[in-house]
Amino acid sequence: MISLGVKDVVDILIIALLLFYVYKLMESSGTLSLFYGVLMFFALWVIASEIFEMRLTGTILDKFMSIGLIILVILFQDQIKRFLIDIGSNEKWKYLRKLFSHEGSGEVEHSRIMAVVYACMSMSKTKTGALIVFQRKVPLTDFENTGDIIDADINVRLIENIFFKNSPLHDGAMIISGHHIKSVGCILPVSHDMDIPKNLGLRHRAALGMSQVTDAVCVIVSEETGHISVAKDGELTVKVSAPDLEHILSESLVG
Repeated sequence: MISLGVKDVVDILIIALLLFYVYKLMESSGTLSLFYGVLMFFALWVIASEIFEMRLTGTILDKFMSIGLIILVILFQDQIKRFLIDIGSNEKWKYLRKLFSHEGSGEVEHSRIMAVVYACMSMSKTKTGALIVFQRKVPLTDFENTGDIIDADINVRLIENIFFKNSPLHDGAMIISGHHIKSVGCILPVSHDMDIPKNLGLRHRAALGMSQVTDAVCVIVSEETGHISVAKDGELTVKVSAPDLEHILSESLVG
């Protein structure tokens, strides 16, 4: 007869919560099928080695499990990075983080948000295509380095001029980190999600892909329709109004 103590129950709850969190993370990043594959392989290993004690199959699977950690790190390196950053950025640690970081005031945050909102409204009227990425917790240094580093203050006219159709920097994405435009013309990972409407172009796929591998908030202005869209946490919201855009950015960046 198996007896369960308090420590056993706590142990099971910890593993259950961890698996649930990993499941939600994989779901938002579009790698849920890969996560299921890993679980199935692990279940097969347990059944073959522990339950049926199949020596040959168990030995072969043991060899794979011995290097499984390295394979998982390679396959899920972006998700692991995001998982660890989410833990370190949890609100429970906010008082500790204040000792090591300096966060801007709400007034400054709202000022940069409104600059982007006004620029998107203007570009929407002229059907000027744009893709703007806001960094949150996950560093975007690797993506910044794919474009041109400018490290400029956020300004409505500057944003419009960068995405102007004849500008040499209008292709690619603009990455905003803190209170500065860090880089422009950046290359982002493209989502291969089959649920994306076919009328949406590469900017929308790149924005959705970026929101799947990082926690960034991406704003898109369609060159065909002028509609504003937002990609966040692996989900794409289309035809966003100016007030809704301000609300989404304020909620995501200011809290």
